Amino acid sequence: MNRHLIAVLAAATVCAPGAARADEGMWTFDNFPSAAVKAKYGVTIDDAWLDAVRGAAVRLSSGCSASVVTRDGLVLTNHHCVRDCAQNLSTADMDYVKNGFAAATREDEKLCPGMQAEILGAISDVTARVSGAARGKTGQDFVKARDGEIAAIEKEGCAGREADYRCQVITLYQGGQYKLYTYRKFSDVRLVFAPELQTAFFGGDPDNFNFPRYDLDFSFVRLYENGKPVSAPAHLTWSRTAPEAGDPVFVAGNPGATQRLLTAEQLDSLRNFVLPERLLQYSELRGRLIRFGEESTEHARIADDTLFGIENSFKAYHGQEQTLADPAFIDAKRKADGELRAKVMADSTLAAQIGDPWSDIAKAQGDYKALFTPYSFLEARAGVGSSLFGYARALARAAEEKAKPNSERLPEYTDSRLLLLEKRVLDAEPVYPELEQAVLEFWLSKLRENLTADAAGTKTFLGKESPEALAARLAASKLGDAALRKQLWDGGMAAVRASDDPMIRFVLATDAASRAVRKEYETRVSGPTDRAAEQIAKARFAVFGTSTYPDATFSLRLSYGRIEGWDENDTPVPPFTYFGGLWERATGQFPFDLAPKWAAAQGKLDDKTVFDMTSDIDIIGGNSGSPLIDAKGEVVGAVFDGNIHSLGGAFAFDDSVNRGVAVSTAAITEALDKVYGQHALVSELTAK
Repeated sequence: MNRHLIAVLAAATVCAPGAARADEGMWTFDNFPSAAVKAKYGVTIDDAWLDAVRGAAVRLSSGCSASVVTRDGLVLTNHHCVRDCAQNLSTADMDYVKNGFAAATREDEKLCPGMQAEILGAISDVTARVSGAARGKTGQDFVKARDGEIAAIEKEGCAGREADYRCQVITLYQGGQYKLYTYRKFSDVRLVFAPELQTAFFGGDPDNFNFPRYDLDFSFVRLYENGKPVSAPAHLTWSRTAPEAGDPVFVAGNPGATQRLLTAEQLDSLRNFVLPERLLQYSELRGRLIRFGEESTEHARIADDTLFGIENSFKAYHGQEQTLADPAFIDAKRKADGELRAKVMADSTLAAQIGDPWSDIAKAQGDYKALFTPYSFLEARAGVGSSLFGYARALARAAEEKAKPNSERLPEYTDSRLLLLEKRVLDAEPVYPELEQAVLEFWLSKLRENLTADAAGTKTFLGKESPEALAARLAASKLGDAALRKQLWDGGMAAVRASDDPMIRFVLATDAASRAVRKEYETRVSGPTDRAAEQIAKARFAVFGTSTYPDATFSLRLSYGRIEGWDENDTPVPPFTYFGGLWERATGQFPFDLAPKWAAAQGKLDDKTVFDMTSDIDIIGGNSGSPLIDAKGEVVGAVFDGNIHSLGGAFAFDDSVNRGVAVSTAAITEALDKVYGQHALVSELTAK
């Protein structure tokens, strides 16, 4: 954690938002600072440019971003964004993750189970409706009123168009604004090309969140409709050449979550018990999965995707913990909170309107700490890593929630979300009982350890069984059969209650306890916190105006910056790596060994082709797969990572060292042509 970032935090919080430092900001498309970009880079970003980029930007249900890059619906994203798809399509005899996938013809492109692609079409402000519905309410009453109005707005917005559109109310500025985003959705997404894992993730975990990098972390999927590729006149133009140092660039993607608007007390909670507990759990689960993978080649294959996710998250959370570990960081945030609070208190009219939400949030932290463990193990992270538990809970809760009026359901079961949930539940995916038993055993053993053996929740979930015995029994569930899941989904609660499947019976027996702790959490923690956060947002708007960007919410944003390296311990880190550097970095030993096709490719490629590159773009997790776009609106790369310093970007942006990492389209083009022989793909990408 460097002192410059502490200064950045204080300045960004208390200065007028229009004076945001450098190229900071994950901006919504209806509030992009075009004038600032024009002043700094001389680039005109008008409505036509924004509309063209927005129409080609894709959000994937895998938690990633992407972009349409040809008129036939070809979509560019990262390899790690389709890794789950490749894993689900693989078998013990054909490992598409390890060996890669290439469709010989369009008829050979394979459906990605559970994946949906969405393109944002329209944005409308519904703040007055949502805020008005929850005005004057507290605790869970606030949550229910807000969520009920959101459900009504989403249903009205897409009424009669649900098959082709998805309406989602996006919460911005911690509840200061609510916007209805209307997406064109595509439920038929097929894998077209993915390189070998060792090529996409060269350097493995040691290189993750570092630079220089030599990763060809890209893949292609295609959007289909009515069995045919989608005709996509709105697509980005593919560039065969890389940008140069200093060139302005843009990223259109869906950053997942930042916490830049949290109060100092909320950051204290993250530092003191949330992140330490999460890191402890992930560390042990990582060890168990590594041990599981060492038992056999097949175990290593089926655990690979889960292990990758755990390792990636562990490193990200560790970076966040390091940022918050510096007392000066939170002290700067506390000072900034105090200055905003003082401005409110100095205006009697504003003070009467805002109240003291900072104290309300501070008071809620005690309840947050008290409920964090039971809420995590019994509800929010229950069954983590288990497909069988996820299926069973979705089937049981969907059956129960669908019987209620739309506005009274849990948010994840409202009409606007049910179609995607149904797809995720019913699409056929492989389920591995051995892996299920391993992750269930971990969850149940940690539940008993953290709640204690005498806790009511432990007794409800475990009864008199050991975690090991219960995990073995539950892993024998038949819910891996998509036909059985469809039967239960279509049959509703009667079919669910009549089922003798062990996982279904387990969820039915425990769900009341899960719902109870969720209700208590909403009453004592999320309800008061969300209501107070809305008031703080109103205070910011009153003091600073609305010309600033909100925290990331996995909704479409546009960031801008330039191709740039940084200084590491007074040593310059250049913004580019080149093909030639790959051969120098390769050692022949994992994780710096080359896939066979690349071991044989030396001399076939131009060593001076830009491979990976960095920019001072403001990104976070969820931006993976985002197109890196030049001033002309052409795609010049795909963002796949940030450097280690960017992990502190969850809480503040430091323009001196925060960098996004992308693979260049120049490298992708040359690799497709000279290493993989994908001449048809190259022709499609470069067609005028």
